[in-house]
Amino acid sequence: MNSQAQRKIIVGVDGSDHSIHALREAGKFSELLHAPIETVTAWQYPPAYAGHTVGIWNPEEDAKDALNEALAKAFPGNPPANLEKTLSPGHPAHVILEAGKNAELIVVGCRGRGGFTGLLLGSVSSAVAAHAHGSVLVTHMGYHGHRTSTD
Repeated sequence: MNSQAQRKIIVGVDGSDHSIHALREAGKFSELLHAPIETVTAWQYPPAYAGHTVGIWNPEEDAKDALNEALAKAFPGNPPANLEKTLSPGHPAHVILEAGKNAELIVVGCRGRGGFTGLLLGSVSSAVAAHAHGSVLVTHMGYHGHRTSTD
């Protein structure tokens, strides 16, 4: 395995505000570690569509659009030069874990598009943190506007 592959930073992106924050944090670590960033965006057909023609809806195109919009928000006008984009079919946690096998760091947001408001950690970030082969940074944006006491 080459040293460049070991030093890569993998960041899971689903287009949510939390993944945009994860992108920004990955950018900071990229500078500190002098490591390239690989964004990983997973897509899949919902189980109800398995084996059926879905017409004009294309989840891969939706994932590509979400990734490009997230990059534009995270790095307005100036994406890192050492950034590589990956779109892969499959469950997000599995895709991120596979991409991160030889990474220096995996960065994910604490929650993605599919979470419930009360959860502190989403299922993808939990699975990545529990099963990664290396270091994982789960980023938190804070919960501005939410009560922190019972008054």
